[in-house]
Amino acid sequence: MSAARLTGLDLARAWAWLGMLVVNFRVALGVDKDPSAPAWLQAAVEALSGRAAALFVVLAGMGLALATRKLRGSELWKWVARRALFLAAIGGINLMIFPPDILHYYAIYFVLGAVVLGVPRSFWLWITAGLVLTWPILALSFDYNAGWHWPTLTYRPLDSAAVLVRHTFFNGWHPLFPWGAFLIWGLWLQGLQLEQTRTAQRLLAGGVVAALLGFALHRFGLAHLGAQWHEILGLQPLPPSPLYVLTAGGIATALIGLALLAVRGGRSWQWLTPMGRMALTLYLAHILIGMGTMEALGLSPPLRQSGLWEVAGAAALFAFLAGGFAWAWSLRFRRGPVEGLMRWMTRT
Repeated sequence: MSAARLTGLDLARAWAWLGMLVVNFRVALGVDKDPSAPAWLQAAVEALSGRAAALFVVLAGMGLALATRKLRGSELWKWVARRALFLAAIGGINLMIFPPDILHYYAIYFVLGAVVLGVPRSFWLWITAGLVLTWPILALSFDYNAGWHWPTLTYRPLDSAAVLVRHTFFNGWHPLFPWGAFLIWGLWLQGLQLEQTRTAQRLLAGGVVAALLGFALHRFGLAHLGAQWHEILGLQPLPPSPLYVLTAGGIATALIGLALLAVRGGRSWQWLTPMGRMALTLYLAHILIGMGTMEALGLSPPLRQSGLWEVAGAAALFAFLAGGFAWAWSLRFRRGPVEGLMRWMTRT
Protein backbone atom coordinates (compact mmCIF):
# COMPACT_ATOMS: atom_id res chain seq x y z
CA MET A 1 0.00 0.00 0.00
CA SER A 2 1.63 3.24 -1.15
CA ALA A 3 1.86 6.25 1.16
CA ALA A 4 0.19 8.47 -1.45
CA ARG A 5 -2.77 6.10 -1.64
CA LEU A 6 -3.30 6.11 2.13
CA THR A 7 -2.81 9.87 2.34
CA GLY A 8 -5.32 10.41 -0.47
CA LEU A 9 -7.95 8.35 1.34
CA ASP A 10 -7.24 10.25 4.57
CA LEU A 11 -7.78 13.50 2.67
CA ALA A 12 -11.07 12.25 1.22
CA ARG A 13 -12.14 11.15 4.72
CA ALA A 14 -11.37 14.64 6.04
CA TRP A 15 -13.52 16.17 3.30
CA ALA A 16 -16.34 13.77 4.20
CA TRP A 17 -16.15 14.72 7.87
CA LEU A 18 -16.14 18.44 7.08
CA GLY A 19 -19.23 17.98 4.93
CA MET A 20 -21.02 16.00 7.62
CA LEU A 21 -20.08 18.68 10.13
CA VAL A 22 -22.00 21.29 8.13
CA VAL A 23 -24.98 18.99 7.48
CA ASN A 24 -25.33 17.87 11.10
CA PHE A 25 -24.89 21.36 12.54
CA ARG A 26 -27.66 22.44 10.19
CA VAL A 27 -29.90 19.73 11.66
CA ALA A 28 -28.89 20.59 15.23
CA LEU A 29 -29.65 24.29 14.71
CA GLY A 30 -32.99 23.46 13.10
CA VAL A 31 -32.28 25.24 9.82
CA ASP A 32 -34.30 23.99 6.87
CA LYS A 33 -34.70 26.80 4.36
CA ASP A 34 -33.10 30.21 4.82
CA PRO A 35 -34.25 32.62 2.09
CA SER A 36 -32.16 35.41 3.65
CA ALA A 37 -28.91 33.56 2.89
CA PRO A 38 -27.20 34.12 -0.49
CA ALA A 39 -28.06 31.62 -3.20
CA TRP A 40 -24.52 30.24 -3.35
CA LEU A 41 -24.55 29.40 0.36
CA GLN A 42 -27.95 27.73 0.10
CA ALA A 43 -26.75 25.67 -2.87
CA ALA A 44 -23.48 24.70 -1.17
CA VAL A 45 -25.15 23.52 2.04
CA GLU A 46 -27.89 21.71 0.12
CA ALA A 47 -25.29 19.97 -2.05
CA LEU A 48 -23.65 18.47 1.04
CA SER A 49 -26.86 16.90 2.32
CA GLY A 50 -26.52 13.14 2.02
CA ARG A 51 -23.43 13.39 -0.19
CA ALA A 52 -20.87 13.81 2.59
CA ALA A 53 -22.28 10.83 4.48
CA ALA A 54 -22.28 8.76 1.29
CA LEU A 55 -18.57 9.53 0.81
CA PHE A 56 -18.00 8.51 4.44
CA VAL A 57 -19.64 5.11 3.85
CA VAL A 58 -17.79 4.47 0.57
CA LEU A 59 -14.53 5.18 2.39
CA ALA A 60 -15.62 2.85 5.20
CA GLY A 61 -16.01 0.11 2.61
CA MET A 62 -12.53 0.81 1.29
CA GLY A 63 -11.15 0.73 4.83
CA LEU A 64 -12.94 -2.54 5.56
CA ALA A 65 -11.48 -4.17 2.45
CA LEU A 66 -8.00 -2.91 3.33
CA ALA A 67 -8.14 -4.01 6.97
CA THR A 68 -9.42 -7.52 6.18
CA ARG A 69 -7.40 -8.22 3.03
CA LYS A 70 -5.41 -10.99 4.78
CA LEU A 71 -8.31 -12.45 6.78
CA ARG A 72 -10.46 -15.38 5.70
CA GLY A 73 -13.27 -17.46 7.15
CA SER A 74 -13.69 -17.37 10.92
CA GLU A 75 -10.89 -14.84 11.39
CA LEU A 76 -12.69 -12.40 9.09
CA TRP A 77 -15.97 -12.88 10.91
CA LYS A 78 -14.36 -12.46 14.35
CA TRP A 79 -12.78 -9.18 13.25
CA VAL A 80 -15.99 -7.86 11.71
CA ALA A 81 -18.15 -8.99 14.64
CA ARG A 82 -15.97 -7.18 17.17
CA ARG A 83 -15.91 -3.97 15.12
CA ALA A 84 -19.66 -4.20 14.50
CA LEU A 85 -20.40 -4.64 18.21
CA PHE A 86 -18.15 -1.71 19.10
CA LEU A 87 -19.82 0.55 16.51
CA ALA A 88 -23.29 -0.64 17.54
CA ALA A 89 -22.52 0.20 21.17
CA ILE A 90 -21.15 3.70 20.64
CA GLY A 91 -23.67 4.32 17.87
CA GLY A 92 -26.54 3.27 20.11
CA ILE A 93 -25.39 5.70 22.81
CA ASN A 94 -24.92 8.42 20.22
CA LEU A 95 -28.39 7.70 18.82
CA MET A 96 -29.96 8.74 22.11
CA ILE A 97 -28.27 12.13 21.76
CA PHE A 98 -28.42 12.65 17.99
CA PRO A 99 -31.16 10.67 16.17
CA PRO A 100 -29.58 11.02 12.68
CA ASP A 101 -26.50 9.12 13.93
CA ILE A 102 -24.90 6.92 11.29
CA LEU A 103 -22.55 4.82 13.44
CA HIS A 104 -25.13 2.27 14.57
CA TYR A 105 -25.89 1.61 10.90
CA TYR A 106 -22.21 0.83 10.34
CA ALA A 107 -22.63 -2.33 12.41
CA ILE A 108 -25.16 -3.59 9.85
CA TYR A 109 -23.06 -2.37 6.92
CA PHE A 110 -20.00 -4.23 8.22
CA VAL A 111 -21.91 -7.50 8.58
CA LEU A 112 -23.12 -7.05 5.01
CA GLY A 113 -19.54 -6.33 3.98
CA ALA A 114 -18.33 -9.57 5.58
CA VAL A 115 -20.94 -11.52 3.64
CA VAL A 116 -19.94 -9.83 0.38
CA LEU A 117 -16.23 -10.43 1.00
CA GLY A 118 -17.02 -14.14 0.97
CA VAL A 119 -18.61 -13.87 -2.48
CA PRO A 120 -16.57 -13.76 -5.73
CA ARG A 121 -15.67 -10.20 -6.68
CA SER A 122 -17.46 -10.57 -10.02
CA PHE A 123 -20.79 -10.53 -8.14
CA TRP A 124 -20.14 -7.42 -6.04
CA LEU A 125 -21.51 -4.86 -8.46
CA TRP A 126 -24.60 -6.98 -9.02
CA ILE A 127 -25.21 -7.02 -5.26
CA THR A 128 -24.70 -3.25 -5.19
CA ALA A 129 -27.31 -2.79 -7.91
CA GLY A 130 -29.66 -5.17 -6.11
CA LEU A 131 -29.53 -3.11 -2.91
CA VAL A 132 -30.22 0.07 -4.85
CA LEU A 133 -33.10 -1.33 -6.89
CA THR A 134 -34.72 -3.12 -3.95
CA TRP A 135 -35.46 0.21 -2.29
CA PRO A 136 -38.06 1.47 -4.83
CA ILE A 137 -39.79 -1.92 -4.63
CA LEU A 138 -40.02 -1.47 -0.86
CA ALA A 139 -41.19 2.13 -1.31
CA LEU A 140 -44.00 1.01 -3.61
CA SER A 141 -44.95 -1.82 -1.25
CA PHE A 142 -44.81 -0.06 2.13
CA ASP A 143 -45.47 3.40 3.55
CA TYR A 144 -42.19 5.32 3.50
CA ASN A 145 -43.67 8.06 5.71
CA ALA A 146 -44.44 5.67 8.57
CA GLY A 147 -42.70 6.83 11.74
CA TRP A 148 -41.71 10.23 10.39
CA HIS A 149 -42.91 13.65 11.54
CA TRP A 150 -41.74 15.70 8.59
CA PRO A 151 -42.44 19.22 9.94
CA THR A 152 -39.81 18.65 12.65
CA LEU A 153 -37.76 16.07 10.70
CA THR A 154 -37.97 13.57 13.56
CA TYR A 155 -38.57 9.83 13.68
CA ARG A 156 -40.75 8.13 16.26
CA PRO A 157 -39.02 6.31 19.15
CA LEU A 158 -37.57 2.92 18.24
CA ASP A 159 -39.73 1.20 20.83
CA SER A 160 -40.63 -2.03 19.05
CA ALA A 161 -38.93 -4.64 16.91
CA ALA A 162 -41.07 -3.73 13.90
CA VAL A 163 -40.17 -0.05 14.11
CA LEU A 164 -36.47 -0.85 14.59
CA VAL A 165 -36.43 -3.16 11.56
CA ARG A 166 -38.24 -0.60 9.41
CA HIS A 167 -35.89 2.17 10.54
CA THR A 168 -32.77 0.06 9.98
CA PHE A 169 -33.59 -1.50 6.63
CA PHE A 170 -36.08 0.78 4.87
CA ASN A 171 -36.95 4.29 5.98
CA GLY A 172 -34.52 5.46 8.66
CA TRP A 173 -31.84 8.09 8.19
CA HIS A 174 -29.36 5.71 6.50
CA PRO A 175 -31.17 2.38 5.93
CA LEU A 176 -29.36 -0.69 4.64
CA PHE A 177 -31.51 -0.50 1.50
CA PRO A 178 -29.97 1.29 -0.32
CA TRP A 179 -27.11 2.72 1.80
CA GLY A 180 -25.33 -0.62 2.01
CA ALA A 181 -24.59 -0.17 -1.69
CA PHE A 182 -22.14 2.62 -0.85
CA LEU A 183 -20.14 0.26 1.38
CA ILE A 184 -19.98 -2.47 -1.26
CA TRP A 185 -18.94 0.10 -3.86
CA GLY A 186 -16.10 1.02 -1.51
CA LEU A 187 -15.09 -2.64 -1.21
CA TRP A 188 -14.94 -2.83 -5.00
CA LEU A 189 -12.99 0.41 -5.39
CA GLN A 190 -10.33 -0.76 -2.94
CA GLY A 191 -9.46 -3.57 -5.34
CA LEU A 192 -8.39 -1.12 -8.06
CA GLN A 193 -4.84 0.08 -8.68
CA LEU A 194 -5.43 3.32 -6.79
CA GLU A 195 -1.75 4.22 -6.66
CA GLN A 196 -1.83 4.74 -10.43
CA THR A 197 -2.56 8.27 -11.66
CA ARG A 198 -4.60 6.89 -14.55
CA THR A 199 -6.95 5.10 -12.13
CA ALA A 200 -7.48 8.26 -10.07
CA GLN A 201 -8.24 10.21 -13.23
CA ARG A 202 -10.79 7.62 -14.30
CA LEU A 203 -12.47 7.74 -10.89
CA LEU A 204 -12.72 11.52 -11.12
CA ALA A 205 -14.07 11.50 -14.67
CA GLY A 206 -16.37 8.51 -14.17
CA GLY A 207 -17.78 9.93 -10.95
CA VAL A 208 -18.57 13.25 -12.60
CA VAL A 209 -20.29 11.49 -15.51
CA ALA A 210 -22.36 9.32 -13.13
CA ALA A 211 -23.45 12.35 -11.09
CA LEU A 212 -24.39 14.33 -14.21
CA LEU A 213 -26.32 11.34 -15.54
CA GLY A 214 -28.26 11.16 -12.29
CA PHE A 215 -29.13 14.85 -12.43
CA ALA A 216 -30.21 14.52 -16.08
CA LEU A 217 -32.42 11.49 -15.40
CA HIS A 218 -33.99 13.35 -12.47
CA ARG A 219 -34.93 16.33 -14.65
CA PHE A 220 -36.12 14.11 -17.50
CA GLY A 221 -38.14 11.83 -15.24
CA LEU A 222 -39.96 14.61 -13.40
CA ALA A 223 -40.69 16.40 -16.69
CA HIS A 224 -42.26 13.33 -18.29
CA LEU A 225 -43.67 11.37 -15.34
CA GLY A 226 -44.71 14.16 -12.99
CA ALA A 227 -44.05 15.15 -9.38
CA GLN A 228 -45.96 12.13 -8.03
CA TRP A 229 -42.85 10.08 -8.85
CA HIS A 230 -40.63 12.25 -6.67
CA GLU A 231 -39.93 9.47 -4.15
CA ILE A 232 -38.51 7.30 -6.93
CA LEU A 233 -36.81 10.09 -8.92
CA GLY A 234 -35.60 12.42 -6.15
CA LEU A 235 -32.00 13.43 -5.48
CA GLN A 236 -32.25 14.00 -1.74
CA PRO A 237 -31.24 11.40 0.88
CA LEU A 238 -34.77 11.34 2.27
CA PRO A 239 -36.15 9.36 0.52
CA PRO A 240 -33.01 7.66 -0.89
CA SER A 241 -34.04 6.94 -4.47
CA PRO A 242 -31.82 5.13 -7.01
CA LEU A 243 -31.01 8.49 -8.61
CA TYR A 244 -29.87 9.82 -5.24
CA VAL A 245 -27.54 6.82 -4.90
CA LEU A 246 -26.25 7.34 -8.44
CA THR A 247 -25.50 11.04 -7.93
CA ALA A 248 -24.13 10.69 -4.38
CA GLY A 249 -22.06 7.67 -5.37
CA GLY A 250 -20.76 9.50 -8.41
CA ILE A 251 -19.77 12.53 -6.36
CA ALA A 252 -18.09 10.30 -3.76
CA THR A 253 -16.13 8.49 -6.46
CA ALA A 254 -15.08 11.75 -8.09
CA LEU A 255 -13.91 13.17 -4.77
CA ILE A 256 -11.88 10.05 -4.01
CA GLY A 257 -10.23 10.35 -7.41
CA LEU A 258 -9.62 14.06 -6.82
CA ALA A 259 -8.09 13.38 -3.39
CA LEU A 260 -5.75 10.75 -4.83
CA LEU A 261 -4.63 13.23 -7.47
CA ALA A 262 -4.34 16.13 -5.01
CA VAL A 263 -1.82 14.38 -2.77
CA ARG A 264 0.36 13.68 -5.79
CA GLY A 265 0.59 17.41 -6.45
CA GLY A 266 2.52 18.22 -3.28
CA ARG A 267 2.01 18.64 0.45
CA SER A 268 -0.42 21.57 0.35
CA TRP A 269 -3.36 19.36 1.44
CA GLN A 270 -1.51 17.38 4.08
CA TRP A 271 -2.63 19.60 6.95
CA LEU A 272 -6.10 18.06 6.51
CA THR A 273 -5.05 14.42 6.62
CA PRO A 274 -4.77 14.15 10.45
CA MET A 275 -8.50 14.92 10.57
CA GLY A 276 -9.12 12.09 8.14
CA ARG A 277 -7.14 9.65 10.25
CA MET A 278 -9.31 10.38 13.28
CA ALA A 279 -12.65 10.93 11.54
CA LEU A 280 -14.45 8.64 14.00
CA THR A 281 -13.15 10.62 16.98
CA LEU A 282 -14.11 13.92 15.37
CA TYR A 283 -17.52 12.60 14.35
CA LEU A 284 -18.33 11.82 17.97
CA ALA A 285 -16.75 15.08 19.12
CA HIS A 286 -18.82 17.27 16.83
CA ILE A 287 -21.96 15.76 18.35
CA LEU A 288 -20.98 15.46 22.01
CA ILE A 289 -18.87 18.63 22.24
CA GLY A 290 -20.02 20.76 19.32
CA MET A 291 -23.76 20.24 19.55
CA GLY A 292 -23.60 19.94 23.33
CA THR A 293 -21.98 23.37 23.54
CA MET A 294 -24.57 24.90 21.22
CA GLU A 295 -27.38 23.49 23.33
CA ALA A 296 -25.73 24.67 26.57
CA LEU A 297 -25.42 28.19 25.12
CA GLY A 298 -29.07 28.21 24.10
CA LEU A 299 -28.32 28.31 20.38
CA SER A 300 -30.49 25.32 19.46
CA PRO A 301 -34.23 25.49 18.77
CA PRO A 302 -36.67 26.25 20.23
CA LEU A 303 -34.60 28.71 22.29
CA ARG A 304 -33.25 30.39 19.18
CA GLN A 305 -33.87 30.26 15.44
CA SER A 306 -30.65 30.30 13.43
CA GLY A 307 -29.81 30.66 9.74
CA LEU A 308 -27.29 29.22 7.32
CA TRP A 309 -24.67 31.84 8.21
CA GLU A 310 -24.78 30.61 11.81
CA VAL A 311 -24.44 27.02 10.57
CA ALA A 312 -21.44 27.93 8.43
CA GLY A 313 -19.83 29.95 11.22
CA ALA A 314 -20.29 27.23 13.83
CA ALA A 315 -18.94 24.59 11.44
CA ALA A 316 -15.92 26.72 10.51
CA LEU A 317 -15.06 27.38 14.16
CA PHE A 318 -15.39 23.74 15.16
CA ALA A 319 -13.40 22.61 12.10
CA PHE A 320 -10.59 25.00 13.02
CA LEU A 321 -10.45 23.73 16.61
CA ALA A 322 -10.75 20.10 15.53
CA GLY A 323 -8.02 20.55 12.95
CA GLY A 324 -5.69 21.97 15.57
CA PHE A 325 -6.42 19.10 17.93
CA ALA A 326 -5.94 16.49 15.19
CA TRP A 327 -2.62 17.99 14.12
CA ALA A 328 -1.31 18.15 17.71
CA TRP A 329 -2.48 14.61 18.47
CA SER A 330 -0.87 13.27 15.27
CA LEU A 331 2.53 14.49 16.45
CA ARG A 332 2.49 11.80 19.15
CA PHE A 333 0.04 9.14 18.00
CA ARG A 334 -0.78 7.38 14.74
CA ARG A 335 -4.48 6.96 15.50
CA GLY A 336 -7.16 9.11 17.06
CA PRO A 337 -8.38 8.41 20.62
CA VAL A 338 -11.53 6.53 19.62
CA GLU A 339 -9.75 4.78 16.75
CA GLY A 340 -7.09 3.58 19.18
CA LEU A 341 -9.72 2.43 21.67
CA MET A 342 -11.59 0.53 18.96
CA ARG A 343 -8.39 -1.15 17.79
CA TRP A 344 -7.49 -2.14 21.37
CA MET A 345 -10.97 -3.46 22.21
CA THR A 346 -11.39 -5.39 18.96
CA ARG A 347 -7.89 -6.75 18.49
CA THR A 348 -7.66 -10.43 17.57
